[in-house]
Amino acid sequence: MTRHAHLTRGFTLLECLVALAILAVALSSALRAVGSTAQSTHMLRDHTLASWVAQNRLAELRATSAFPPIGRNEGQAAQAGQRFTWREIIERTPNPLFRKVEVQVFDALDDRPLASASGFVVRPLR
Repeated sequence: MTRHAHLTRGFTLLECLVALAILAVALSSALRAVGSTAQSTHMLRDHTLASWVAQNRLAELRATSAFPPIGRNEGQAAQAGQRFTWREIIERTPNPLFRKVEVQVFDALDDRPLASASGFVVRPLR
């Protein structure tokens, strides 16, 4: 009479727990990476829109042939349904026919600077 040993094959409870722990660490790392990417995308969108607002303000000054007085101006603009506040500083240059304009754009909600642009405007010739 021969005895056949009955062998059971499968995973032990300890092996299953180790596999679940590894899976939990991998999934939490993947979730953190996705969250970080989503936040970066949102910030990049805000900075891009704010940059457009600053560039639009400079283009508006040039297009209207305005020769703004020296000082500070402030206003609001909308871009892609989002509100921004812009502030511009207008300064003298060595050439009296030019003015330097620096525009900073802020988030309308918490007043944090998002973008800036600088340029020059020329006094229109008569």
